[in-house]
Order: sequence, then structure tokens, then C-alpha cells
Amino acid sequence: MRLWIGLHLPRLPLEVFAPSWSTDAGSVVLEQERVLVASQEAMGAGVRVGMRRGGVVMLLPDARLHARAPALEAEARQAVALALLQYTPQVTEGAEATLLMDVGASLRLFGGIRALCRRVHANVRALGFTASLACAPTARGAWLLARANAGRAVRMESLLRRLDRLAVLLAPPARPFADWFDGIGCHTLGDLRRLPRPGLQRRCGRDLLDLLDAAYGLTSELHTWIAPPETFRARLELYDRIDDAGLLLAGAQCLLLQLTGWLCARQLAVERIVLRLEHERGRVACPPTGIEIVLAEPAWRDEHLVRLLRERLARLTLDAPVIGLVLEAVQVRPMAPPNASLFPEPGGSEEDRMRMLELLAARLGPDNVLQPLPLADYRPEQANVWVPVQHNVSDKARNAQLPPDVLSLPRPTWLLARPIALLMRDRRPFYGSPLRVASTPERIEGGWWDGPETRDYFIAEGQDHTLYWVYRERIGIDEREPRWYLHGLFG
Repeated sequence: MRLWIGLHLPRLPLEVFAPSWSTDAGSVVLEQERVLVASQEAMGAGVRVGMRRGGVVMLLPDARLHARAPALEAEARQAVALALLQYTPQVTEGAEATLLMDVGASLRLFGGIRALCRRVHANVRALGFTASLACAPTARGAWLLARANAGRAVRMESLLRRLDRLAVLLAPPARPFADWFDGIGCHTLGDLRRLPRPGLQRRCGRDLLDLLDAAYGLTSELHTWIAPPETFRARLELYDRIDDAGLLLAGAQCLLLQLTGWLCARQLAVERIVLRLEHERGRVACPPTGIEIVLAEPAWRDEHLVRLLRERLARLTLDAPVIGLVLEAVQVRPMAPPNASLFPEPGGSEEDRMRMLELLAARLGPDNVLQPLPLADYRPEQANVWVPVQHNVSDKARNAQLPPDVLSLPRPTWLLARPIALLMRDRRPFYGSPLRVASTPERIEGGWWDGPETRDYFIAEGQDHTLYWVYRERIGIDEREPRWYLHGLFG
């Protein structure tokens, strides 16, 4: 089933300067020195659309006046479109601050049209924009319903009824003939359809009929889909100077939503991102503050990245106010398909465990959450190093560092940080009770480059049948009595 979502941004000229989630003190956007759109605070003070600049200043002396910025509006539409690519690769830009999404193939994945619309609306709101959503089986129908904020029409019969009730001037080709339509009593699209087509074409041109036919499903349309860039780098200019790092999360979330859409569209997963905090420019300007996040497991969803950034920002102290944010995907890789098993693990998936470790590392610091990495060294105390969990160590790399036969050798469950010298009683090592050697020796020689070690390891048993891992020094040239040491305990 073909189904389109139309997304209209009615307050886009204003919200590129003052996002919907900002605490605006009264912003007004002017076009040709007249009010195009104003914030709720400004409207409450008496500012109206079409008012001149002087009238605005008289009513609201502290108003923030902005000249309309078409370039910023185009960037904002691209940012919203990029975020919406996580739901469908078929996103196109319509006229008058409208985006269209072909979501027919995405409904089952996201739980139906209602759930999908809720997610899209929440994402657009998080980006800082007010949106009106509509659904229709045709792209032009979704565009008209979104412009009129006329809701959803999933079936064609419902769409026809809703379209017939819409104002005729919603169709851009009809606006130059507004007086003529009013004079003949043609006020809705239903009235327009009942007019003779040949005369309507001679009077208004072919564009109006083409729009009607496309909206009512009589003809098909061709669309130019929005293509994601080869690399990801997004910038957000903040509406005010921010002194508290915790307040930057809302802006960072906007950039992460765009990153999620880009990753889904490119079928990639991110391994490392960098968020740069731009400070004020001038004589005493300081360089951007960088926040680098390295993931142990590649990710392409924004929820986990938001949690990691929240922890990092909570621990950050700003040296100077922030005026802008820049997010870059520094390291990406192809997205791996989900590896679903018939019987899910009770402790969660490997991805869930890695996300928990990454969250702990963001909260406690990367040097406080470590993982073991084996080294190609037979000496037990040198056979392992600890590295941060963000270091992506594959099983192949781990096995390559192991000596070839080490897995076949007996090793204790607990290894002491330092070997303990044992007492000797009746020429036998003693640890709580006399120890009886219960295995043949395993000779380890190594470390000739940083202090040679020559040892003979044994499994020893105490009187309570506890098993110990002990070693005896090899006899040196001084022919002194070899000493025994306890190095580990078996389970």
C-alpha cells in the first residue's frame, strides 16, 4: 500500500532563530520591513502579521527583530529531512516548507501509521520545529492535508472527502485567480472539480489541473529523493550564549537525530564521534572544546549516544560560553545485520552489555572501566594488560596474542597480584599445611629482554584438598637453595 506523510513547518522562518524549545523573550521575523511571523510573546504584546517595523518597536521595545533568512530555512529543511531518513529512504522536499515521505514500506517496521507519526512528530519537535502532519495515499494529497492541518486519510475514499472540503486557495496555481473564484462562488476543491475542465484550463492554465489530478490519484508523480552526503558533519548555531554544559544536550540531540538518519540512509554504524563546542570569537577567543566518544560496539541509534553525551556533558566544566555545536562522524563501518537467536540470552544481548559498559565509562571515566587483553608472554604476571572497554579488541586479535599452546595448560582461577614466598618444613613447601606436589613440572623461561625468569610450576595440594599453583626457582650459578612461591589458587 502506498502511503505518504506530509510534514509542514508553518513557523520555520521564526524557529530558525528561536527553536520551539527555547525560552524566547519575543522574536519577530520581518520580510520587506513587515512582520512575517512572530512568537507567542510578541503576539501577546499586540504584534500582528503585516505590521511595520516601527509599530513592532513601539509595542515591544525589547523585541528581537530578524530579517528572514532563506538560506537558514533551507539548511533547516535539509536537517529535518536528514533526520527523517531513519524511517524511509524516500524523502522529498515539497513547496512552502513541506517535506513528503513515502512510508508504505515502513509501516510494519515502526508499528503502524499512528506510531510512526508519533515518532516523526517527536523527532521534529526535538529538532526545535513546530510541525503539522498529515497522511494520504498520494503525495499531493498529503501535501494539501499537511498545509491545512487536516489530519490523516489512510484510504482513498477518505482522502477524496477531505480534499473536497479544503479551501481552493490552498492550491498555489489557484491563488492568482482568487477574485475570480470568489466571484463565481468556488470556495473548495470540491467546487473546483465540478467546473468544466476545458474552460478551467483556458482560464487558469494546466498546472492547476495537474495538481488536482495528482492529489486525487488520477495521475502519478515523479520525485527527486533527498540523497545523504558522503560524510557527516552537522553544525548548530545556538540561539544564545550557553554557560552550563548540561544545557547543551538539547542542541546535541538535534545533531544526533541527523546523524541517525544519515547512518540509516547510508547503511552505516558509527564507532567514533566528536562533538565540538564553539566559543565566542574575538581577541580572547579560545579554541573549540572537543568531546570524543569511542564506542566499543558500533551503533546507529541516537538513544544510546544521547545517554553517553549526557554523562560526558554532566562532568564537563566550560572555560567559555558556547555559541555553536559541530558533530562529526569520524569513524564509521558498514552496518552489521542483526544476529537474532531463537532463544534470547537471559542476560541480554552482547550489544546490551557493551552499551552498559560504555555508559559506565562515560560516567566514571574511560580509565576506570577496563577489559583484559592477553599478551604473547608465558610469564603469568606479564600475560595480560588492561585496556579501556572502548578499545575494540576482536577475538581474532585476542587469540593472535596468545602463545600457541597456552590454552591446553592448567591455569588457576585466581592469580595473585604478587607471588608469596612459602615457608619450608621438612624440605616441603608449607601454606597452612604441608603441600604435596600433585603434577609434573611446567617450566617457564622468559623475559630475557627485561629481566629473565626461570621457574618450574606445579599443582600442589594441601591437607584440606585445596589446590594451589606454586613454582620453584631454578637453581642458579650460586647453587643456593631454590625457593618456593605461591602464585595462584584453583577453584
